[in-house]
Amino acid sequence: MNTTTTHTPAAATSADARAKPVWSAQRIAGLVATLVVLYAAVPLALGQNLYLMSLAVASLTIAGIALAWALLGNLGGMVSFGHSAFFGVGSYISALLTLKAGWPVFPAMLAGGVGASVASLAMAPALRLKGPYFALAILAYAQIFRIVATEWSGLTGGASGLSSIPALPKLLGVDFGSKSGGYVVILTLVLAFALLYAKLRGSNVGLALRAMHESEDATRVVGVNSVILKLAMLMLSALMTGLVGAFNAHYINFLEPDYAFNASWAVVPIIAAICGGYRTILGPLVGAVSVYLIDQLVLKSLLPTGHQIVLGMLLVAMIIVSPAGLTALRFKRTGRGVHAAG
Repeated sequence: MNTTTTHTPAAATSADARAKPVWSAQRIAGLVATLVVLYAAVPLALGQNLYLMSLAVASLTIAGIALAWALLGNLGGMVSFGHSAFFGVGSYISALLTLKAGWPVFPAMLAGGVGASVASLAMAPALRLKGPYFALAILAYAQIFRIVATEWSGLTGGASGLSSIPALPKLLGVDFGSKSGGYVVILTLVLAFALLYAKLRGSNVGLALRAMHESEDATRVVGVNSVILKLAMLMLSALMTGLVGAFNAHYINFLEPDYAFNASWAVVPIIAAICGGYRTILGPLVGAVSVYLIDQLVLKSLLPTGHQIVLGMLLVAMIIVSPAGLTALRFKRTGRGVHAAG
């Protein structure tokens, strides 16, 4: 006698509920405690020490770019050496809108991010390249943007740059132009990036991107346009980096092409993402804070002119010891998977 198992809608709903991760009370409490520490304890503890607070802001600035780079590499499957282009474009657009058009700072920052995303469309022809060829092509685009910013002196100020860029405003009694206020702004941006990254990775788009990594030809056969997906990831990564660049322009109140498009805005976040573990969401954040603070507080005092060489050596050592980054070392000790961090 054959038996047929039927699945009722209620049973299907129950199965779907079990398939979704459930946030336990302990996990929610841990998240709330982390947010309290980040938004309250850190400013209270470091707010009077302008040097340490500036280091915290700078490390989070690197973290934002590192997260954008990791998103492009992990989801988009593309390695970029040209994120300084997006950083510089976002910086200049936001600065010019506030200086010459009288825009409020926060809308100008958003426009800077959107402008960087639109500027990434110029790199669309490079999407058909793979591996080191794509990375070098994006690096070339970054140099082109730097030259344009230098030569278009009537708009950008040329090599002399832009000064007296409006600072972050004071809203609801909070002075975002202060060190502590700037910290809150960049922290919020970085956490928003991490949330967006997590949502995207768990979506159908994230599934399509992972399938594209396995076999780009196979995804084309089933109707997935890999070029469009890659372009979308490039534009999103550019948007994130442009927002960070726009923030930085209003935080330091000065810009010039060699600074805004400096290769360090691409190289240091790459080192941070790889050292932390770019295949997780937490990795680039941990890597950025660790790498930047070690560089500034330890290496720079020991080797004022050659400290970044040591960073390169640390990167090589990390790749040898733990190719998956610092987060992998932690979760190996606890017996959890590497991707648990993300």
